[in-house]
Amino acid sequence: MSRKIIGLVFCFLLVVSSLMTVFAAQPAIENELVLITPVSKFIVDAALEKFKGYAQERWGVSVKVSASHDGTPTCYGKIVEWNGRPQADIFWGGESALFDELAKKNLLEKLQLSEELMSLIPAEIGEPKPLPIKDPNGYWVGSTLEPYGLIYNPKLLKRLGVDEIKTWDDLLNPKLKGWVAQCTPDRSSSSHASYEVILQLLGWEKAWEWTEKLAANTANFSARSRDVPSTVAKGEAAVGFAVPSYMAFEEVLAGYEVKYVAPDYCFITCEPIAVIAGAKNSRTAQAFIEFLQMEEGQRVFMERGLFPITPRYRVFGAPGSTAERAVEFTGGVRSFFDKPTKNIYDSELAQERYSEVNETFRKRIVERHNELKKK
Repeated sequence: MSRKIIGLVFCFLLVVSSLMTVFAAQPAIENELVLITPVSKFIVDAALEKFKGYAQERWGVSVKVSASHDGTPTCYGKIVEWNGRPQADIFWGGESALFDELAKKNLLEKLQLSEELMSLIPAEIGEPKPLPIKDPNGYWVGSTLEPYGLIYNPKLLKRLGVDEIKTWDDLLNPKLKGWVAQCTPDRSSSSHASYEVILQLLGWEKAWEWTEKLAANTANFSARSRDVPSTVAKGEAAVGFAVPSYMAFEEVLAGYEVKYVAPDYCFITCEPIAVIAGAKNSRTAQAFIEFLQMEEGQRVFMERGLFPITPRYRVFGAPGSTAERAVEFTGGVRSFFDKPTKNIYDSELAQERYSEVNETFRKRIVERHNELKKK
């Protein structure tokens, strides 16, 4: 063998050795994680705290975590504006239609979850119109199941002479004039999705007539969806429209006497979660999303008024535990996979007319709100 060949082999081995040293030195995950999310701190902080312990135990990495909380449309807008140079690693929560839009714009990174965990999550839930709870293209996955329903103050309803709330139409009771709380759909994904349910149940024109009647009973529109259950809990409103179950349960844990109902065909979100394209801490982001699918991650949700994303788990706890109180609060529900879930929400239709619904609401409802209240 010539000296030249020996030299080349030596250089090759040196390069390979150097690369192995670099990869060996590189930690399995980064030591930071930044979220942008509409999900309440009540849920996010608990999940991040559990993940920090998991990361320390599994990889010996102390992860610095933080989260920026905004409405889903605002989060979506920021990610589009960042255009591949994001100031956060993960987008978590809201309507899956917006996640599909981000994927189309190449603003989400493909997930790298284990096949075992992904196989436990069904592709969809609900009938007659199945609702996707994971992306068939692999850009997002559901984290937990959660209905968008109605919160009400039973003492205040009794004082107003109104029966306990059970259906969407119960909100139109004339005795509730000035006593309904809600947020506009352009500021709240739960409101937007719930209005899509009404639109798809009643048809375009009848649904907007229904919405005008609800607006006539609405005192004002909250700046954030999170303000809606708080207003009801404090007795400043009798009923709140389009409230995520965990937000209502949070008020119960704070000591307020409120009740909750998920009417037939209410929207059930899977609280999608995804890694933002260009994320600085993408390995940690992937690890966090995988952690949420594991039993320890699912327990975080089940103890806070949410439901498992997989049929493998059901909400259970010791008598008097937070988990059992959550089951009682939501009418005995332990899993949305225990019986058929009613759904007519068409995510493709919702995605196509997302901006149109917001614009129509602004023109027909917000700009005419004072006029509608006088009718």
